[in-house]
Amino acid sequence: MNGGRSSMALIGLVRVSTDKQNTQRQHDALDPICWKVFEEKSSGKLITDDRPALLNALAYIRDGDLLTVQEVDRLGRNLLEGLIVLNDLFQRGVGVKVLEGIAAGEHTERSLILDLALALAEDRRRDITRKTKNGLEAARKRGRVGGRRPVVDDDKRAAILARRESIRTIATGVKVSIGVVHKTLTDAKAMDT
Repeated sequence: MNGGRSSMALIGLVRVSTDKQNTQRQHDALDPICWKVFEEKSSGKLITDDRPALLNALAYIRDGDLLTVQEVDRLGRNLLEGLIVLNDLFQRGVGVKVLEGIAAGEHTERSLILDLALALAEDRRRDITRKTKNGLEAARKRGRVGGRRPVVDDDKRAAILARRESIRTIATGVKVSIGVVHKTLTDAKAMDT
């Protein structure tokens, strides 16, 4: 925004969880309407005091300004965490403007709608946790274990174990460690390619 800062300004917060995620969509929504936009790349940080960009935005905010986010889940990693951070901001006396989603609007204090959204998000989180646990238990009963499928089948395992024996034999024969033999073989293979 151009010109002097008005009595009430929107201060933007753009947040992504990883460096690989793109912030452009959030900037497109916030840059035209916000006096200043702070950008945060934060993985698992939920506590406001552990988030430098959010703290910088809060330090920049004056009375009457609103911290502005595209969606409430941009305050955290998901809707539930976003609503928890929103509640923390209210306790600090900071109003928040949410542009889209379940909590869209200007909020300066907890409300019935936000409490309902928080309850729904918490219920959804519990439901996902319960379903995941039930699915893993059902898979175990069928003899399957959760997680990624193994990349080593029986033939590959046999080849690896046979090679391990030959590496061990070489190491013993030349009186060096298995690691040295492995590194020498790896380096030689890299030079051949």
